Amino acid sequence: MDRKVRLRFAPSPTGPLHMGGVRTALFNYLFARKNNGKFILRIEDTDQTRYVQGAEDYIIESLKWCGIEIDEGVEEGGPYGPYRQSDRKEIYKEFAEKLIESGNAYYAFDTPEELDAMRERLKEEKNSIQQYNAVTRGEMRNSLTLSEEEANRLLKEIPYVVRFKMPEDKEVIVEDIIRGTVKVNTNQLDDKVLFKSDGMPTYHLANIVDDHLMKISHVIRGEEWLPSLPLHVMLYRALGWDDTKPEFAHLPLLLKPSGKGKLSKRDGDALGFPVFPLEWTDPKTGEVSRGYREDGYFPEAFNNMLAFLGWNPGTEEEIMSMRELVNVFDLNKVHKAGAKFDQEKAKWFNHKYLIGKSNEKLANLYQKELKAKDIYVDDSLVLKVVSLIKERANFVSDFWEQSYFFFQAPTEYDPKVVKKRWKENTPEILYGLKSKLEELETFGHDDIEKAVQNFLEGKEFGMGQVMNPLRLTLVGAGIGPGVTEIAELLGKEETLKRMQAGIDNIQRQ
Repeated sequence: MDRKVRLRFAPSPTGPLHMGGVRTALFNYLFARKNNGKFILRIEDTDQTRYVQGAEDYIIESLKWCGIEIDEGVEEGGPYGPYRQSDRKEIYKEFAEKLIESGNAYYAFDTPEELDAMRERLKEEKNSIQQYNAVTRGEMRNSLTLSEEEANRLLKEIPYVVRFKMPEDKEVIVEDIIRGTVKVNTNQLDDKVLFKSDGMPTYHLANIVDDHLMKISHVIRGEEWLPSLPLHVMLYRALGWDDTKPEFAHLPLLLKPSGKGKLSKRDGDALGFPVFPLEWTDPKTGEVSRGYREDGYFPEAFNNMLAFLGWNPGTEEEIMSMRELVNVFDLNKVHKAGAKFDQEKAKWFNHKYLIGKSNEKLANLYQKELKAKDIYVDDSLVLKVVSLIKERANFVSDFWEQSYFFFQAPTEYDPKVVKKRWKENTPEILYGLKSKLEELETFGHDDIEKAVQNFLEGKEFGMGQVMNPLRLTLVGAGIGPGVTEIAELLGKEETLKRMQAGIDNIQRQ
């Protein structure tokens, strides 16, 4: 079948978008772009009881941050709108009625109490299947068991739902691009509700109707929807759309770092990483959940990391731009098994993107952090600092810890380093080096290094006995890039000043 490639991401605005949802959107987007198709955002808000204020805006902002471009959607419009299901409710009733007319669906008038009683009875009978299905529907209150006159009367008087009439003992066989052949007997399936008493369709009916009317060619969604696949295939058949139904691909679950169970917000909270793309504030409780953006991840690193959860191109290459991902993306290379999330790998991706950025870009980002600390320094200094420290950082927020000593002189000295590196003759050694440095007319890296070597000539002590305590006086700790690089950036005056202050302060400890 030759048809235009059209894919949709169809989240429900019931809370923040989980990173697993972003991955689903990303895979849909990559497939659409690879095949010159369209990527559609459809908001599935048929369950009004679970609707959360602000969730729809959060979804849209998350996709924008990730660089996932929407071709048709709530904001963009398009030829198959509206793209919010609550704005399409009149459409679904028509198709629910068509299914009733064709004998593929029926009205059910059962109260919650009657449904509970049915399930309880089946449990007492030790029936393994406790659901509304081809066996139990004959004993319940619905338009199949009631007279036409009685059913019509109840339609006017009490709440009702529309249920799908699942045929008995039929094999449903469907090919999934990732899973292969999926085969289910209809005796294992229940008569799902398609249309609710509040006048809204359930996910199952709205999903199939919208995908058909929007000419969706491929449905790429999470593994949790695999049990719904046989029903959806039966709905396509019942509506006469079997020949135009989309191809299906069910993505593997995102698993906890342990590999046991689906990744949840609770796991992120316990282990110290976000599971949402952006920070989210719960409108009811005020609880704030961390986001990858606010934690300092670059969107391209986040995308790259997500793309490799359950898929890889079959090569050794792991760092790929969105354009490169589009070029190599192949659904046939998506794994069936769940994908274990690795927090350290996520940081590694961000580190790779960080060191790949220009020093100018990183310096601009770091300047914002410095200004927030009321530190105002020349761009040229920040540029040099960034060039020295970026290899050691995963995030721009790591820069301060790696470089604070360039912007403020130490007032304390790490006692562990003092105990290990500061000996009885250290002040004398440093005073000797200080005299050599004072003589320098130019204070570049090579000048300082040469001065140190000249100072060491003929001495009974080695490089470590000079450079380690020198670092301590300049930094206050045993961290940072090369000591001569630190001294060069601090400049002659500041270096000598810190050496003197260090000797004075450490001797008093």
